[in-house]
Amino acid sequence: MSMITLGIDIGTSGVKVALVGDDDRVIGHSSQPLTVSRPHAGWSEQAPDDWWAATCAGLDELKAQHPAELAETAAIGLSGQMHGATLVGAKGETLRPCILWNDGRSDVECAELERDWPALRQVTGNIAMPGFTAPKIAWVRKHEPAVFARIDKVLLPKAWLRWKLSGEFAEDMSDASGTLWLDVGARRWSEAALAATGLTLAQMPRLVEGSEVAGQLKPELAARWGMRRAPLIAGGAGDNAAGAVGVGAVHPGDAFVSLGTSGVLWATTERFAPNPAHAVHAFCHAVPNTWHQMGVLLSAASSLAWWAGVTGRHEPELLAEIPADGAPSPVWFAPYLSGERTPHNDTRVRGGFLGLAADSTRADLTLAVLEGVAYALRDAQQSLASAGTVLHEAAAIGGGARSPLWVQTIADVLGITLHQVAESEIGCAFGAARLARMAAGDPIGVARPATKLRSFVPRPERTALHAQRHAQWQRLYPLARDFAHGTSQDPQ
Repeated sequence: MSMITLGIDIGTSGVKVALVGDDDRVIGHSSQPLTVSRPHAGWSEQAPDDWWAATCAGLDELKAQHPAELAETAAIGLSGQMHGATLVGAKGETLRPCILWNDGRSDVECAELERDWPALRQVTGNIAMPGFTAPKIAWVRKHEPAVFARIDKVLLPKAWLRWKLSGEFAEDMSDASGTLWLDVGARRWSEAALAATGLTLAQMPRLVEGSEVAGQLKPELAARWGMRRAPLIAGGAGDNAAGAVGVGAVHPGDAFVSLGTSGVLWATTERFAPNPAHAVHAFCHAVPNTWHQMGVLLSAASSLAWWAGVTGRHEPELLAEIPADGAPSPVWFAPYLSGERTPHNDTRVRGGFLGLAADSTRADLTLAVLEGVAYALRDAQQSLASAGTVLHEAAAIGGGARSPLWVQTIADVLGITLHQVAESEIGCAFGAARLARMAAGDPIGVARPATKLRSFVPRPERTALHAQRHAQWQRLYPLARDFAHGTSQDPQ
């Protein structure tokens, strides 16, 4: 069936909008930048009004470039950065800046939640981490009681955007899984989980599947963007689930590696399969009766972006300096710039270089960054394996996946074939547009595999070498942990 849909993705570094037609043809897309506020060490916040301004700017740009196609939009899908605590008052006012997924202030509250509600891991399938939403609210309750007392609704970023677009308070299962308030196996809010942070069901949005209709664009906004009729708005997905839909990873065993701001190793599962002991996330997928596991790095492509900022060089220039001989870097890098999740669950640890010498070059350090992220993904791979999930191939998505050198390095380190795929840079918005199509009545496209552009097969001799190097690289975390925590334990 002929149809045009729109996908909107609220990322950490920007809002992306994609207009998609039949056969996954991307008609046009726009990207508007966002900034992160860090008012204190370990804090990470954004102003929701900035999301709205960026969304409007993106849609205004599409209207200017593709007015006829945008006018025919049948449905809108939403994707968003997960875990962010967006607090709304009774009159719709935003009570404070959103506390983001990579904010680390709530370590103490995580320990208190685990202590006060022993069933947390069993029900939610996850260990309490500062990245999740519930500990953030526990922090607000303790440190900003006047704000807490005014909370009418707690929304994740894309649920807040849905409310702005439609007036509806609704959230999909995949994004809700990252709050620590969802009974992930049963796919419903847990009243016991909410009570542990002083909240009730009345303060939560209603739950929908990602492929369900969850609202309709306000008529005045449809008129602003020249749409002939107000499009439906789908439940959508958390960013990683949207990325999975974008590459067709909706069947058990499907997998992808994401090299965005954060890094993700994803595996689709047919059932709820938690492994909190190794900091593996077990969440609902955005499509019904499906779940997934994730290993998460808090700094992936953002590690290279940080290094580019430090050196004052653009990323392609840095990558071009790496020698073509394929030798590994003599320098080592721990990519813990914002702490780490899988397998360490440590928000306080920080990264660094080790093995610097008088003859170390900038290229040595750039390659060390690439390898450090790859080795951290191998940590995540081993955590998934401990939960019984063994991967054989995966798509590679996100901005970092543009680099053939980086993708080949990760394929060698993980020992699995990786595929560069079409539309990977707008993968989350693209997946959201697919969910919109499904909500509008077309169930086929959501499961279509992404178009493979190039495959990277692991080289056995390199895989063996990196297995040895990974074992040595793993010694960096205890050193970095003890340094950051101020201890002097034996790193062994």
